[in-house]
Amino acid sequence: MMFKTLSPSKLKHLIPLINSYTKPVSNILIPLPIPFFLNPTKTLNPPFTTSIFRPFSSKPRSQFPHQPNFRDGNYDESSAFSLSICPGCGVHMQDLDSKKPGFFVKPSVKGSDCKTLIDKNPVAEELEISGSVKKGFLEIENDETPEKNLVGLPKKPVVCARCHSLRFYGKVKDSSVENLLPDFDFDHTVGRRLSSASGPRSVVLMVVDAVDFDGSFPRTVARLVSNTIDENYKAWKEGKAGNVPRVLLVVTKIDLLPTSVSPTGLEHWVRTRAREGGASKLAGVHLVSAKRDWGLKNLVDDVVGLAGSRGHVWAVGAQNAGKSTLINAIGKSVGGNVTHLTEAPVPGTTLGIIRVEGVLPRQARLFDTPGLLHPHQITTRLTKEEQKLVHISKELKPRTYRIKAGYSVHIAGLMRLDVEETLVDSIYVTVWASPYLPLHMGKTENILTMLEDHFGRQLQPPNGKSRVEELGNWVKKEFRVSGNSWDLSSVDIAAAGLGWFAIGLKGEALLNVWTYEGVNVISRNSLIPHRSHNFEVAGFTVSQIVSNADRALNKPSKTTKSKKMSNLTGATATVSAQ
Repeated sequence: MMFKTLSPSKLKHLIPLINSYTKPVSNILIPLPIPFFLNPTKTLNPPFTTSIFRPFSSKPRSQFPHQPNFRDGNYDESSAFSLSICPGCGVHMQDLDSKKPGFFVKPSVKGSDCKTLIDKNPVAEELEISGSVKKGFLEIENDETPEKNLVGLPKKPVVCARCHSLRFYGKVKDSSVENLLPDFDFDHTVGRRLSSASGPRSVVLMVVDAVDFDGSFPRTVARLVSNTIDENYKAWKEGKAGNVPRVLLVVTKIDLLPTSVSPTGLEHWVRTRAREGGASKLAGVHLVSAKRDWGLKNLVDDVVGLAGSRGHVWAVGAQNAGKSTLINAIGKSVGGNVTHLTEAPVPGTTLGIIRVEGVLPRQARLFDTPGLLHPHQITTRLTKEEQKLVHISKELKPRTYRIKAGYSVHIAGLMRLDVEETLVDSIYVTVWASPYLPLHMGKTENILTMLEDHFGRQLQPPNGKSRVEELGNWVKKEFRVSGNSWDLSSVDIAAAGLGWFAIGLKGEALLNVWTYEGVNVISRNSLIPHRSHNFEVAGFTVSQIVSNADRALNKPSKTTKSKKMSNLTGATATVSAQ
């Protein structure tokens, strides 16, 4: 028998569907009744099982138990199969409550013919209708079984709503959900695995930001790993089980440093600062740039050699140090199908441990971990808009002042340096910070006027007068510095998460540095010795923030002046009329 095939849209006014649909199925699925006048175009869309059958369970979907949001991510393979982990940030995903962490929207399921053109000709144009159709038998044009029409997983991995918002809009979708996230317990999740005397070989990638080295250096991790190395190495020498971790110090974002910085001098400076920070046992130091692919090949070769065929590699570092960006760049350099991690200039982008596939050969594994919270960084107390101004995204340029005792230099409304005493006439102060931050140089005796009139306006951040009070009180820290050259900076005074003052002098000086209470301020050997040969002048530096503040300040005065002129003109006209 031959059947005439008709499009479903041509049958909707002619064919009443039967009350039930029978098909051999497994005993797990239960057939459901179909409404009498159900739209045929929907009943014919494969697969039938998606619209006609439901799972054998008495619980509605909303009552299924929801897994808690742990931050262990997908470290264990057993949890990876039972729980859905966001491949972008490592949080456990759920689709029940948009006000809870890990919420995601399931992509709509489309058939294989979702892009097929629909025949919109009216039914009246059909020349004849076959007898089989009149008897209620339909012939489906597609001979494939419903199982073959099922659409598999999407080509792009599904991520949580938070990752989607960060990737496409650069901000968190719902900031209130951030407060529901549990704190990342490094000692419980990663520390106990690193300190274990048994298990796979451990390699620690200690990731540090080049332009905020001391603020992003993970001192707690450095001390933990160094102690573990000492203990396990001693046990290994005695013939006991001893897993000795290998530590690679990876300095990222070196493209933000001036090109005049010597790689050899920078590596020596990094090793010295790392040793003072507690990392006494380093297997190597790598200076890399994920943005420009500098040093990535040597880093990958070193990691593969240290990890072996079954080792575990842990990427550890402070929030916004660049771990996820570094891993994504490594994945591109090695090629293959590599997990793409969410990266954004927002602290705390990664929420759970993420097992990154496709980077290391054989059974070796690479794990990205959530950023460590360093409360001594000034960025932890700033708003998102203020963080954008502080964030360094371009190559640093020096801004140098030649000042003498009794003068001060402000970095926005976040930090101030006072020259109290000096044995020489003047010293050179070079500011290394974000170019978006305005600077000011003036007499120290005018500090109260600066605080009342310009903080929150010309000197931003903080953005607004109310934010000045919210950030709290300033505290002072004294530094006695010395140098032996006018042309090169000898000492840095750095604030965690902000930047630093580089001091160049020939002799000694007493300096006072002011910033908000709790922000870590340290002195160190100069990272970038050279300074600018063009000096900044007294007053505010030219910036968009200062221009906008001046414009807003001058607008009311102009309005008042125009009103006075109009009143004077009106009075003159009245006198003339009399």
